[in-house]
Amino acid sequence: MNLKGIFILSIVILITVCCARTGRSNRTGHVMPAAIIYKTKGDYSKNVAITLSKDKSKIVSYPAPQDVYYRGKLAYPTILKDGFLLDNRGVNANSVFIKLTYEEYSKLSEAPSGEELYKMIIDKNPFKEIYNLGNRRRFKDEVAEINQLIEAHKLKGFKRLK
Repeated sequence: MNLKGIFILSIVILITVCCARTGRSNRTGHVMPAAIIYKTKGDYSKNVAITLSKDKSKIVSYPAPQDVYYRGKLAYPTILKDGFLLDNRGVNANSVFIKLTYEEYSKLSEAPSGEELYKMIIDKNPFKEIYNLGNRRRFKDEVAEINQLIEAHKLKGFKRLK
């Protein structure tokens, strides 16, 4: 085998090992989206989420104004049964919501500074409950199937994030 063949084989092995270790990607190497459902203390369904560090002292992630869309529409969460919402934007256990709505945020020419965003936080602990239901693509009729899980009180079998 020549040097080029060894290099390509090494890359393929490296990618295979990394994907197998994380369990977070499919065979094409794409990250599989998780179905995250949650309940909040208030109605933040129209507010943009940003992510804080675990100790809530600094912002670690926030979207650009053009990134607040899901499938071509503003990424409002999908309303589910019993007050749950299905995330369409990237909410996790360290997420918080800011005063700006998706509509307001999408019209900005650029994202506010981290300092400005931090001042806009509505509640540093907004979640009553938040669950990771695993790979979002495993559901054929996502909303109906997740609502069935909620109605049957079968969320205990999934990873509760908070």
